Amino acid sequence: MDAFILLFTLAILLALGMPVAFAVGLSAVVGALWIELPLEALMIQITSGVNKFTLLAIPFFILAGAIMAEGGIARRLVNFAYVFVGFIRGGLSLVNIVASTFFGAISGSSVADTASIGTVMIPEMEKKGYPREYAAAVTASGSVQAILIPPSHNSVIYSLAAGGTVSIASLFIAGVLPGLLMGLCLMVMCLAFAHRRGYPKGERIPFKQAAKILLDALWGLMTVVIILGGILSGIFTATESAAVACLWAFFVTMFIYRDYKWSELPKLMCRTVKTVTIVMILIGFAAAFGAVMTYMQLPTRITEFFTALSDNKYVILMYLNIMLLLIGTLMDMAPIILILTPVLLPVTNALGIDPVHFGMIMMVNLGIGLITPPVGSVLFVASAVSKQKIEVVVRSMLPFYAVLFMVLMLVTYVPAISLWLPRMLGMM
Repeated sequence: MDAFILLFTLAILLALGMPVAFAVGLSAVVGALWIELPLEALMIQITSGVNKFTLLAIPFFILAGAIMAEGGIARRLVNFAYVFVGFIRGGLSLVNIVASTFFGAISGSSVADTASIGTVMIPEMEKKGYPREYAAAVTASGSVQAILIPPSHNSVIYSLAAGGTVSIASLFIAGVLPGLLMGLCLMVMCLAFAHRRGYPKGERIPFKQAAKILLDALWGLMTVVIILGGILSGIFTATESAAVACLWAFFVTMFIYRDYKWSELPKLMCRTVKTVTIVMILIGFAAAFGAVMTYMQLPTRITEFFTALSDNKYVILMYLNIMLLLIGTLMDMAPIILILTPVLLPVTNALGIDPVHFGMIMMVNLGIGLITPPVGSVLFVASAVSKQKIEVVVRSMLPFYAVLFMVLMLVTYVPAISLWLPRMLGMM
């Protein structure tokens, strides 16, 4: 009955249209009152939930991504990708995905990826004869990589939701191969479509021009080197690398590229602060919600429920995938991670599934949710940028869903895809 009151309250508040963060917080208050937990204890959980040094990585990564997104890096990354794959038949769709891979390694955000790359690539693809809805589908599905490839904001949130038992660095490195696998599979499908539908080839770029493009993009790509190189070498922690990347992004945007006006910086800072505030409020309220769930012994009950269904971990993983896919279509990614991670980790731990591996499974599931109606935020951004109706874009997305589901199955049932690189680097 306790769990029913908590979850029913959350469902009702969400159905009434209350913002997720406040719905989570108010549900925690109702649950605490029901089990006679002092509200003072709830306040302590909220403050301790956001009083963590590792959380500083989130505002720094968000700010670095925002600076680079609005400072001309997207256009330079598109040109950079064109040098390598633009001359192939259907090359612009490949350029779109490769550019998303690079931009995701800078921004860590699928929404920023779709908005920035889509603004450049969707009109260009339409001009070269690609259907606009197909260009939107390529952009949206390619941006899912940003959830996996470091520096993923959601990996930081997952580490927090796991109680700090999973290091951010190991999650960052674990996401590299699944993210690249996703991009590769999408590129193979785009090549097949290009040959079947007769999409055009691009022109080869002369060597001198290509060298200039590569040098121009190199400044922005150094952000990736700073983040990964700093973490792998042990020079920086993930949080420190975020701060250094932020400074580098500012230096490159304002002093090297100089495409961004100084007068626009206060507005950018204001938007970033608003985004960070929303995330931090959600994290604090989710910490209180998780504490109430723990007092109600909900994680234990969920573990008993799933282990009663089957003693085969592969079957239970399929159940978890189905559940996460469904929930991912109804809620945004961050609240799902914060709410479900403390509940589902005991289940996967009982099955002997590595928490880093489960983190990658969760990321892929919820990434698919971001491009799936009715609440897919990335899908809405792609629709807005392409000026196409949601249903038209979704129709073009159908084959992309199939490819992403295949990647999900590979990540789920082949743990080495997620775990090989961190183990090789001695991070696990």
